[in-house]
Amino acid sequence: MAALDERIKAQEEKLKQLKALKQKQEAQKRAAEAKRTRTQDTRRKVLVGAMMLEHMEKNEATKTNILAKLDTFLTRDDDRSLFGLYPVRQESIQTE
Repeated sequence: MAALDERIKAQEEKLKQLKALKQKQEAQKRAAEAKRTRTQDTRRKVLVGAMMLEHMEKNEATKTNILAKLDTFLTRDDDRSLFGLYPVRQESIQTE
């Protein structure tokens, strides 16, 4: 009977290890899919950005329109400086 209990314990331990391995593999698969999605998203943004920059170079009206939209969209000063936009004014915070 003790030998049977030992075999059951060994099989339970093996099952526990296999379940942990399965979880690890599933987590790796999810991480790889998330990375692929982020990479594709970044590539789309770069391609659209390249297209817009080309249009801005060729058409002054497009350039003016896009810069006006960027002026309201961009909030970080280092991002704004890439497009020659003035830094965002920081309102003074009043404390009571």
